[in-house]
This record gives sequence, C-alpha cells and structure tokens, in this order.
Amino acid sequence: MKTKKFTTSQLTILGLMAGILFLMAYTPLGYLNIGPLAVTFNVIPVAVCAIVLGPTGGAIAGAVFGLTSFMQAIGIGGVSALGSALFQINPFMTAVQCFGPRILDGICIGFIYRAVHKKANTYVSCAVTGFFSAFLNTLFFMTALIVMFGNTELIRNLMGGHNIIVGCCLMVGVNAISEMVSSTIITAAVGTALSKAHLIPAVQIVKTDTAA
Repeated sequence: MKTKKFTTSQLTILGLMAGILFLMAYTPLGYLNIGPLAVTFNVIPVAVCAIVLGPTGGAIAGAVFGLTSFMQAIGIGGVSALGSALFQINPFMTAVQCFGPRILDGICIGFIYRAVHKKANTYVSCAVTGFFSAFLNTLFFMTALIVMFGNTELIRNLMGGHNIIVGCCLMVGVNAISEMVSSTIITAAVGTALSKAHLIPAVQIVKTDTAA
C-alpha cells in the first residue's frame, strides 16, 4: 500500500478548517440551538476536508468536530444541553457519542466524493458530498444515541412515547433538514472555488487502484 503525503496547501486547508471548527464551537456561528438539539454547520468544514484530503482528511476534521462537541458536553466553549445530560449519565459513552459518528462521517464522505467525482463534475460531486456530510452525521449520531442511551429515561422522554423511528424523526426534524440544505449549498460553492484554485488534487478524482 502506498502512503500518500499531504501537500503544503492541503495541510494549510486542514489547519484552516480545524480553526474554523474551533471558531464555530466558541461562537454562535457553529450551532443554532433549538430545544435539546442543535442545527450544526460544523459538517461543512468536515466535508471540505474530505473533498480536498480524502477519507483521511475527513476523519481528522471529524475528530476535531467530535472534540468540540465533547468540550461543549463538559461546558468548554459553550454548553450542549443534550451533551451535558449524556455526560452526567456516562462520560465514556458520551465521548464515544461525540467522536465516533463524526470520524466515521468524515471517512465515508471522503469515499463518497471520490466515487461521485468519477461520474459527475466538481460542483455536483461537492454538493452530494455536502448533503451526505450532514445526512450521515445525523444518521450515525442518532444511531449511536439510541444504541448507547436508548434505554435511559432522558432519551425515552425525548422520544415522547413514540417508537424509535418516529421518535428519531421528531427529535431531529427541521434541524436535520436545515443542516442538509445548508451543507449541500455551501459545500458545493466552496468545493467549486477550491477546484478553480487548483487546491483539489487530481488524485482525489481518479479511480482507486485496487491492485494488491
């Protein structure tokens, strides 16, 4: 297996996106709180890193996103109502809840971008990646939430007596739709701009070498 090194420009973008993620965590720019959950725009820098740096960059950005979420769960850089409540129940599982879905999201959308870009232009590829960044983040986050905390009184109350599927839809609702729409539009615009600036390397859009 060949080890791919990031270029200086790619590392610069990674550092910039990490900085933006921390900026979003410490300012109102990253979250729009609605009840116990929040509309998050942090999926966008993760998508950008996945586009420019592939699954590895997506995973790193996802880990930074997870770190900011965990920091908010313990009251650093703002307070997440849900994260704080989960931390009181089980700190370790809260850490898994914060990091796991975000890292997995970054990895998956890195591969999604590569696959879509074989068939479509940059704008469409980036738009699809932005959509799935938000969609998969919600899917993985809610799945982890139900698996690890679904039997707690907190989550049962949030479900309002509904079954898991209906309860999850009611919990995320407009939040998830808003994230998907904003992530799709903004990621497409940013990705296209980076492509025109030749900051998206050709290796990201060629077919994957499946040779052993």
